Amino acid sequence: MENVIDIVCDEGVRSRIVIGSAQEEFAGLLPEQVSRVIIITDAKVHVNNLAFINAYDHIVIGQGESSKTFVKIEEVYRQLLAMGADRSTFLVGMGGGIVTDITGFVASTYMRGVRFGFLPTTLLAQVDASIGGKNGVNLDGYKNIIGTFNQPEFVLCAPDLLGSLSDRDFRAGLAEVVKTAIIGDPELFALTERHTFEEIRNDKALLREIIVRSIRVKMAIVEHDQREHGERRKLNLGHTFAHAMEKSVSTLSHGEAVAVGIVVICQAAARQGLLAAETAERIRRTIEHLGLPTECPADFRQLLTYIRADKKREGNRIYLVLPHAIGACEVTPTPLEAMDELFIVPAAPRSDEAPASSPSASETESTAEA
Repeated sequence: MENVIDIVCDEGVRSRIVIGSAQEEFAGLLPEQVSRVIIITDAKVHVNNLAFINAYDHIVIGQGESSKTFVKIEEVYRQLLAMGADRSTFLVGMGGGIVTDITGFVASTYMRGVRFGFLPTTLLAQVDASIGGKNGVNLDGYKNIIGTFNQPEFVLCAPDLLGSLSDRDFRAGLAEVVKTAIIGDPELFALTERHTFEEIRNDKALLREIIVRSIRVKMAIVEHDQREHGERRKLNLGHTFAHAMEKSVSTLSHGEAVAVGIVVICQAAARQGLLAAETAERIRRTIEHLGLPTECPADFRQLLTYIRADKKREGNRIYLVLPHAIGACEVTPTPLEAMDELFIVPAAPRSDEAPASSPSASETESTAEA
């Protein structure tokens, strides 16, 4: 299986993704024509104190979504100024998706732009967050509402860095793997369906194949639609509801919210007759088999309120990604007024009641079907 994936986007922008050992590959990927290298990382990665990065200057940021705000971004700008960083400085984001988002955004805006690369240290970041050139920060609880499209010069995906992840964080990455498989790789889906969580976590060859397959699906799309005018919207599968759930339920991680969002959208597609009901159930069962949540923990009407402010909304429509089969999805512009009908499912009548012809709001179940 290949070690290097070279990407040329539709605007001629180039990026290189390397799958290999962090210690062996990192120094060789750094460009020679830079005045200095500064690594942006978080407290957790910094504590692990990986020896091969100790030769470089560091900026350590906080953990969690609370770090993706303008207040925190300004702190990074100030540290760069204090360190004398100029336009020939090269930034490296080393950490999970929050670190790569912040690093990409800072690199895109500091002194109108400096060069940068990523060394993702979580599965979610290796298969999704660090790949594709999206860099975003949050505003008033809305995820990634401010951001840039800017490709890193390199992304070094090192499976050897994933050993210290908690099972919960590892599972969060598998949610994005399942999403990617539904979008464009039935064999990748079969791998997640066929193997247990423990097998995926501990079999190095299997994990590497899953990472490479996920990257190839995503980059095949990004190459032709870097700025998300069409095909790239497919990569938002499950994310419309995921972002709303993250705003509503603070205990959910991003990957867990994506897992539930995938189940919700697949069930909606099945109700519309776009996806076979047995396929929707197969997807739900696989997500559950990997140890991820499948039940929506929030009130759907509240979620729809948040969705109406989603960055994917255009006018009175929002672009939903609806699966037709495993490996085939369609981007569907959906009027906001149709969302209630699509996602709010009337409660089944109790056995001692006759069905009402037009249920009131109080008689309506505010969750998706299980």
